[in-house]
This record gives sequence, C-alpha cells and structure tokens, in this order.
Amino acid sequence: MTRHYSFFNLLREGLRGHSGWEPAWRDAEPKPSYDAVIIGGGGHCLATAYYLAREHGMTNIAILEKGWIGGGNAGRNTTIIRSNYLYDESAAIYGHALKLWEGLGRELNYNIMMSHRGVLNLAHDDHEARQLKRRVEANRLNSIDSEYLDAKQVKEFCPAISISQDVRYPVIGATLQRRGGVNRHDAVVWGFARAASAMGVDIVQNCEVTGIRAEAGAVTGIDTNRGFIRTPKIASVVAGHSSVVARMVGLRLPIESHPLQALVSEPVKPVLNCVVMSNAVHAYCSQSDKGELVIGAGIDAYLSYTQRGGFDVIEHEIASLLELFPNFSRLRMMRQWGGIVDVCPDASPIISKTGVKGFYVNGGWGTGGWKATPGSGHAFADLVANDEPNGIAAPFAIERFVTGRLVAEHGAAAVAH
Repeated sequence: MTRHYSFFNLLREGLRGHSGWEPAWRDAEPKPSYDAVIIGGGGHCLATAYYLAREHGMTNIAILEKGWIGGGNAGRNTTIIRSNYLYDESAAIYGHALKLWEGLGRELNYNIMMSHRGVLNLAHDDHEARQLKRRVEANRLNSIDSEYLDAKQVKEFCPAISISQDVRYPVIGATLQRRGGVNRHDAVVWGFARAASAMGVDIVQNCEVTGIRAEAGAVTGIDTNRGFIRTPKIASVVAGHSSVVARMVGLRLPIESHPLQALVSEPVKPVLNCVVMSNAVHAYCSQSDKGELVIGAGIDAYLSYTQRGGFDVIEHEIASLLELFPNFSRLRMMRQWGGIVDVCPDASPIISKTGVKGFYVNGGWGTGGWKATPGSGHAFADLVANDEPNGIAAPFAIERFVTGRLVAEHGAAAVAH
C-alpha cells in the first residue's frame, strides 16, 4: 500500500505544480555588497562556494548565474569520473577530486548517483599500448589505481565490446581504473546548491554580469542586469566564457573556446557495464541509469560559443563507435547537445589569482572539467580565501605560460569526457 500511496502522492504533486514541495535552496535577491562574489552557476562554482563556507567560514558570498544553476556546461557534459592522468600535478588534483567524489553523497546528504563502474582507455596499436602502460606506471607512483589489460581481459571486463582484429582500429589492450565511473550531473549541482545555501550563500539566478569595476589595480564591484554589487573579491568560474569575463578587467587569457558535442540513444536494457574510451577511434560511451547510451567524441575544430556543433563530428563518432560495438547499429539517436569548452595550450586548467588584485580565475579545463569538480572547488576556495594557492593549485597558476612550466596533458586528457 505504501508504494501505491507514494506513486499517487507524487502524481498529485506533479499535477498541482509541486505546490507542496519546499525549494532545495533559496533563490536569493542580490544584496548591495558581499565579501566575495562568484561568477557562474555550474559545478565548479557551487563547489567553490560550498567549500568557502564550510572550510573558511565565508558565508557573506554570492553566486551570480546569468540563467539557472546547472544550465551551462554542468548540464551538458557526460559525467565521466577518473583520475588516471600522467603528470604529478594532474594526478594531485584529479586524485584529490576522486577521493572527494567517493564521500560526497554522504557529506552533502544527497544522492549524486555515484557509480564506480570502471573506466577503460583502449589501445589500438603498439605505440598507443606503450603510452598507456607508461601512464599506468606513473599512476601507480602517485598511488592512483590503474592496471593494463590485454584484449582478452578487456572482453572479460566488458562483454559488449568487439575485439575483432578485422577492423581499422582493433582493440589490443586497455588501461582500467576500477574506481572511475559516472554520476548524475544535476544531482551534484543541486546537492552543492542546497548545502551552500543552508550555510548562508546567496544563489542569484537570472543575474547576468555586464561589467567589472576596478580602481588602482583592484576590483571594487560588479555591474549586472540587476544592479551594481560591491565586493573586494571576484572569482570567475564560467567555463567556456572565461576569456569573455577576463576581458572585463583587461586580461587576455591563453584560452580557446570550442563546441563539444554528445548524444544519447533511445533507452535499452543494461548492455554496457563500464565506461569505454578510445583516443584513436575518438569516441567514448557509457550507459545511464535510464538505459540511454551516452556517446561523445572530441571537440569541434572551429572556435565558437555555440552550443551545437557540426554534423560531421556526430557522423564520425557513430561510425567509430560501431566498430567497437557492432550491436549498437540497431539503436536510434534520441537527442544531441553541445557545450562550450575552454582549452589551454597544455590541456591543463588555470587556477590562479591575476594581476588585478581580487580577481581570480578557474577555467581552461577543456574536456576534463566535470571529473575535477569537487577537487577544483576545494582548491579554488582555498586560493580565494587566502589569496595564495595551496600545493594542489600552485602548478596551475597563469604564470606557467611565461615561465614555461607547462603541465602537458594532451595524451592523458584523451577524448572529450
């Protein structure tokens, strides 16, 4: 009886327009001033606000989102989680993020639907296999779980995949990170929003930033379509629009913005038990809890702020995917979307204060942003609160493009994910 009552209760509330449900967070009105303002309303932004409040006691802060929270890249990604990057600096931040992911649902008291189902990165030739084996050893030196499988072991771990050698890119092996997996993007956004709001953070939606004011080389406030807000600290966490916001204070960032596409199939019964990624084939795939196959590829070649992308990318990724999973040919595409990714020359992010006092940047994550969400927010909050980077954030300062101390992660970043 309880099960039937719950169903009809949900149905009744839906027909009433959720009149009996309390909001998960306060939809705040902007105040005249704050101790800090965060521009953006995605996962990294909300994580930054949450850790500023929890770790540093900064609650007189605001999140300014031009639309609705989670309506940008946070709602347009494919939620793959892994930390098997090559260099020590990357291993530190992505490893930190994965540890936070493992306990985040309990910490926020919110089901983020974290599924540690394992991530395979495929090798299709001897050179790629050598590079992946090198990454495995580097991962192990940094205490990151990683192992190399031959083709037979890949098939045992992922029965749906084809290991036929009579194709353009035969599978000869793969790395496996068993702790990797996927989660639910909107649940993560809502969990962080609820927790931050409960600690006093103002989440201001439909508030577009139109300008940033500065005096004597230091920020003084933000102009928005809802009025001027005075603040001594501004944190930009706007993904594909990082360069746009930075130009408001006269900064030019070493960032390019590209469309990034993904699509889902019609839902089917469970058929894919892990995440499969291929750099050479340039496609990746997982299966959602609703049964849809979540499919993606690399960024579009051209620069753009559109949320679409070219049809040639979709055609290529589907053709490539069908080599790995011939049985998927019978499925129909249900919907397609695009996000905007900001890419740095070394395929690593910027987590940095700038030459304008009080202006901080967190961006340039390229295709690897979602997996870093809690680690990024935790490290960035520390920087904003203390005006100095901690050991995790320091290697990603903007000065590295002058000193040449780059963190070149093109290989480990692999395809869009």
